[in-house]
Amino acid sequence: MRLLLDAFSMAAIVAGAFFYLAGTVGLLRFPDAYTRLHALTKADNLGLVLLVIGLLPQVDSVLMGLKLLLVWLLVMLSSAAVAQLIARSVRRGEGPR
Repeated sequence: MRLLLDAFSMAAIVAGAFFYLAGTVGLLRFPDAYTRLHALTKADNLGLVLLVIGLLPQVDSVLMGLKLLLVWLLVMLSSAAVAQLIARSVRRGEGPR
C-alpha cells in the first residue's frame, strides 16, 4: 500500500511541476499582459493543487495536512487578489503591456 501512495505522490508532484513549467512558458511567450496573466494564474493554481495533493499522503500528522491545506487556501486567495490588481493596473495603463 505504501508503494502505491508513493507512486501517487510522485505522479502528482511531477504533474504539478509540469503545470508550473507550462505557466512559466506562457508567461514568457504570450503577447500581452492579459494572456500572460491568464496562463500563469491557471497553470500555477492547478500546479499548486497537484503538489498539495501529492504531499498530503506523505505527511505524518493531521496537523501537517491541515497546514498544507491552509497554505493552499492562502495562496489561492492571494493569487486571485494579485491577478485582479495586475489586470486593473494594465487596464488603466499603469502596468506592463
